[in-house]
Amino acid sequence: MRDTQTPSQSPAGTARKLPFALQEDEALLMVVRRHWLYFTLRLLGVASAGVLGTVLAIVVVAKTFEFDGLAGRIAIGVIALWALYWLVRGYFTWYRYQNDLWAVTNQRIVDSIRRHWFHHRMSSADLVDVEDINVVRHGILPTMFNFGDVRCQTAGEVPNFILSGIPKPTEALATIDAARDASRRSLRGAF
Repeated sequence: MRDTQTPSQSPAGTARKLPFALQEDEALLMVVRRHWLYFTLRLLGVASAGVLGTVLAIVVVAKTFEFDGLAGRIAIGVIALWALYWLVRGYFTWYRYQNDLWAVTNQRIVDSIRRHWFHHRMSSADLVDVEDINVVRHGILPTMFNFGDVRCQTAGEVPNFILSGIPKPTEALATIDAARDASRRSLRGAF
């Protein structure tokens, strides 16, 4: 792994370690991760489920057992486990946001997904293998805040690369399309 300054698609001025090494003649064109609002909406869903479930359980237990005796202690333990479960889910939602990224170079697209500490899935597709590219945006918030999915259909081992919930998806499509065309032109020029 090596440190690389990320282009304008990622947070301004932050250095990021890429989970892969660039090849000898490879130049990094773009590194993207999910839009902050996409992440915020997911985190709010997790937080809502955790808080509402915990408050509802406390109200039910308070009216039923009044937290007295063995049943009350068991209820407190179950409520604490419930709250801990949702805190852990919230942490891993944040962790995934921080560690999932897509990189576009002048030679390939790299999809790096980390769901938790013991999981890492990384796929790579040569740009010359990218057949179709499209942008999908559903809903009011993705349209208003300009985020969505870029879907790249490839002829390689991984048939589809989906850059989900990324900011400025049409700009990402234009970058990938231009890099793909340049890669194909250089391949034709080699023969």
